[in-house]
Amino acid sequence: MTGPLWTKLPDGWLTGRVKNVATVTLGKMLQSKDGGSDVHAPYMRAANVQPDGVLSLDDVNEMWFSEAELEQLSIRAGDVVVVEGGQGGFGRAAYVETDLPGWGFQNSINRLRPFGDFDGRFIAFYLIALRASGYIRAYSNVVSMPHLTAEKLARVPIPLPPVEQQRATADYLDRETARIDTLIEEQRRLIEMLCERRAAVIAGEFIAPATGRLRYAIQFAQTGPFGTQLSAEEYVEGGVPVVNPTHIKRGVISPDAMISVTPEKAAELRRHQLEVGDIVLGRKGEVDKSALVSEAEAGYICGSDSMLLRPSEDVDPPYLWWFFQSPESHSQLEQWSVGSTVAGLNQTTISRIVLPLPSLVEQRRIAQHLYEQIAKTNALIAETERFIELARERRSALITAAVTGQIDVRGVA
Repeated sequence: MTGPLWTKLPDGWLTGRVKNVATVTLGKMLQSKDGGSDVHAPYMRAANVQPDGVLSLDDVNEMWFSEAELEQLSIRAGDVVVVEGGQGGFGRAAYVETDLPGWGFQNSINRLRPFGDFDGRFIAFYLIALRASGYIRAYSNVVSMPHLTAEKLARVPIPLPPVEQQRATADYLDRETARIDTLIEEQRRLIEMLCERRAAVIAGEFIAPATGRLRYAIQFAQTGPFGTQLSAEEYVEGGVPVVNPTHIKRGVISPDAMISVTPEKAAELRRHQLEVGDIVLGRKGEVDKSALVSEAEAGYICGSDSMLLRPSEDVDPPYLWWFFQSPESHSQLEQWSVGSTVAGLNQTTISRIVLPLPSLVEQRRIAQHLYEQIAKTNALIAETERFIELARERRSALITAAVTGQIDVRGVA
């Protein structure tokens, strides 16, 4: 029998379904009130199951359970928890290493409790590989929100090596993925250090006393279309991109082909179109994100969560953009952002920002100096990020190969 990750398995390996190796139990709906004799107890939810099989229990919620429910929905060492639904996390799986006495789990979680000697670690690693392959997304119910229901999870095909082979494979993957994870974490710390270095270099160019307000440095500031001006039905694929903060990555606009409008609609929104030298600034929740518009992005539409700033003639656009990269700018943007739950900026608050405004010649000198200095740091960051990406790909490929018998893990040190 072929399967989602294999065409042939080693001799002695069988195949089956998840229901052949473990019981599948869906958790309980949230209960906010005591039913009379209930117990207020911690519960596992989707947010506790992180990518790559990581179980994060630092952030714990509680709800009411009856004693019978807590007994039925217990979590103990050897179990596997799988996220049932949600756009970002459905299908995530993690192995439970220690008993969690007094815990239950919500109906965003399916619990797998292996039969007999079946190794939960092997099951978890297999489900992690299956999700990474894209199989879970294609297999799950996708009506308005994808769901890996208990019934569907129970029917997922799975290889069934002998128990000794399951343990050997799990031991091997525990060891090898830990090595890769340690290496990835070291690289992440390097990126943090490089980002701190970059911020310090930028900050060093904006230590002069503020000599003007932002309103004197820009022609105008406006937010993009929102509400009835641009509804979800008006988005098309491959049209004129609409730029929101999520499309700004390290000062560069990376448009989403799905978030765009027709050329006719873009013409209607001409007042929101970007021009070369404009600055797009995150307006809600991500006020530390900004991008300088180049010829490639001219004509894009400023989205509703962004703000378009057009520098005055006596202000160098790159200089102004570099200012928005500085810690001083971020501090002021956070201070003046408005909104009870989500940070936001408007034309009034943005005008309160103060900044150094040296001569145009000095502005250009500062901008050029920062381009030269930061380019080196950005190159190191990009190289490190690529290393992490390759390490993650290596991790995923290793898990897939091991759980399908492509690697003989017996005796591997």
